[in-house]
Amino acid sequence: MIKIIDKYLIKQFLYTIFFALLAFIVIFVIIDLMEKLDDFIDNGVNNEIVFRYYYSLIPEIVRLMLPVSVLLSALFTVGKLSNTNEVTALKSSGMSFMRFAAPFIVTTFFISLFSVYFGGYVVPQANKERIYIEQNYLKIGIKRANRNIYFQDSPTRIVKIRYFEPKKQIANKISIQQFDPRDITRLVMRLDAPKMKYDTAKNAWIVYDGVKRIFNGNKDSLIFFGSTEIDSLNFKPDEVLRKQRKPQEFTLSELKESIADLKRSGNDPVRLEIEYHSRIAFAWASLITLLFGLPISVNRRGSGLALQIGINLLITFVYLAFMQISQAFGKNGALNPFITAWLANFVFLVGAIVNMYRAQKS
Repeated sequence: MIKIIDKYLIKQFLYTIFFALLAFIVIFVIIDLMEKLDDFIDNGVNNEIVFRYYYSLIPEIVRLMLPVSVLLSALFTVGKLSNTNEVTALKSSGMSFMRFAAPFIVTTFFISLFSVYFGGYVVPQANKERIYIEQNYLKIGIKRANRNIYFQDSPTRIVKIRYFEPKKQIANKISIQQFDPRDITRLVMRLDAPKMKYDTAKNAWIVYDGVKRIFNGNKDSLIFFGSTEIDSLNFKPDEVLRKQRKPQEFTLSELKESIADLKRSGNDPVRLEIEYHSRIAFAWASLITLLFGLPISVNRRGSGLALQIGINLLITFVYLAFMQISQAFGKNGALNPFITAWLANFVFLVGAIVNMYRAQKS
């Protein structure tokens, strides 16, 4: 009997989640299409590109609206059972609140676990496609990833590349500036060359037909060369374009690599660390909001379902707003990146435990 009830609850729960997500996807796509319709028409974008754009937008919508969909699904499922007095019957048969909530909690746990992978790997891949279409077809945020690349390679070295050819692993019109570690405002060496190619056998960059200027006080020397090997550079060809991408295009693995790269080059990795931890923390938002809202819904004591939905949605949006505010403090350096990302989860988890304890006792 218990297993039959569990299967029934899980089926109704997942069924409602699916249709809630479907509704949100349709609403978001319609609203976004109305906003961008003029851009599509003005830029002569064909139907295939429009379809690709919204197909690549769907994973981001799912990621953002999954916590709300899970909570709404739980509310509707519990509300339906309450209206038919099934919740009362289950309580009368001796079923505790925790036993009743178990199918919802276990199902949402696995949903959150899947969300870590979905938000960490599937969504970034879709974001790459979407951003590419925005830049190349809608002329939004135009940025050529392989042109005018400028980054700090180490605490004392800056690299500039006019144009990079990823397939050939060739950097064109490069400039490497080395500064004094004792005084980073003083330039000690500058190397300029029309071409630099990566040698995979030597794991080093080869610079061709360049000139090196060495500065020593008021004197400087000029050295011309046909080719020279530079093995002190800290980046490889696959890292060049990655440095130019937006954080939402990074998978979790790429974020970790970029954070290590920034630390190695002496740059501040806080923003990427917050993005990395927030990506994981947000995946568990579905479970946190469910744990917080489910006890309120089960013990609603005659209040209308619409009111309960309103209260729980308010709690959800307060939770999401709390997460955004803590991230703002973290980006300003006021909080540790890990604490920044997980603070909202920790605070609302405590509230959820209190709510569940009261529900169990009532």
